[in-house]
Amino acid sequence: MSKKGLTYAKSGVDIDAGNRMVELIKPLVKATARPGADAEIGGFGGLFDLKRAGFKDPVLVAANDGVGTKVKIAIETGLHATIGIDLVAMSVNDLVVQGAEPLFFLDYFATGKLDPEIGAEVVKGIAEGCRQAGCALIGGETAEMPGIYRGNDYDLAGFAVGAAERGAILPRDDIRAGDVILGIASSGVHSNGYSLVRKVVVRSKLKWSAPAPFDKKRKLGAAVLTPTRIYVKSCLAAIRGTGAVKAFAHITGGGFPDNIPRVLPKNVSARIDLARIPVPPVFQWLAKAGGIAEKEMLRTFNCGIGMIAVVEARAADKVAAVFKREGESVVRLGELVAAAKGKPRVTYTGHLDI
Repeated sequence: MSKKGLTYAKSGVDIDAGNRMVELIKPLVKATARPGADAEIGGFGGLFDLKRAGFKDPVLVAANDGVGTKVKIAIETGLHATIGIDLVAMSVNDLVVQGAEPLFFLDYFATGKLDPEIGAEVVKGIAEGCRQAGCALIGGETAEMPGIYRGNDYDLAGFAVGAAERGAILPRDDIRAGDVILGIASSGVHSNGYSLVRKVVVRSKLKWSAPAPFDKKRKLGAAVLTPTRIYVKSCLAAIRGTGAVKAFAHITGGGFPDNIPRVLPKNVSARIDLARIPVPPVFQWLAKAGGIAEKEMLRTFNCGIGMIAVVEARAADKVAAVFKREGESVVRLGELVAAAKGKPRVTYTGHLDI
């Protein structure tokens, strides 16, 4: 055999590094075990037992997502610990808005050159996100693809499956004018609009290592990497504890105007008082530093509200109390009104505090 013969490693793919990463993440994965899944990895597929999870007549609900260009900031700063939480959050929050309990999660990690320690740090965040959501991490894929990704650059995708008992799927069919809209606070920018965030940072000539203009106690990179809030446990508590939740909307890309109408029947519209939103300082800084108009802020960012709930008016206080008991900050944002032909499905009073 010629000494100049090619190997997979010489082409840029290190199987040993992949095996090392698997060994590093096994205890992280095991820690996400829950009824229905032992959270073991190493087989060709992950298993989940719906009967052990307590379901009688379940409907499965699935969602997948990534974290957008927020991952670029994690790469540039070398701060990989929380991006996995974002990955889980973006899918499990989409499950719970349909009334589903997240059951299990799978991830896809693609990179140009696998660094097992970086990969394990990312998976550590994924495991933490699964723990917060109460779902098991039962599998995933690590792909080393030189020529597609440069160096240690990486990208992520996540896949979540949940279940709800038949007849308990949201939104309900009794949504009507007069129902109340509650807003549950976000933890910050979450995982949408980061191409615009990065543009504002470039315009401001700031480095990720500089003090955050909106939080002097933290560096800018760490501040904008604040992970997406996971609303699963509080939303399930509100559904199961009150029976008064008619719909949820996860406020992601497209903000209020694009996400709220997705859960409303065509005969009603949402009327929201923007002055009631407690706008976090990061959004105030983005709007000012980027010269971003209010309308653009509302379509790009969550602006401080990561989840909205549509609830029966007579039970609004009871639902809000459950969310507060679960550690959420809640505000009464507005109400549903009869839809007007040719008018926007979401209308506003007042203005954002930007």
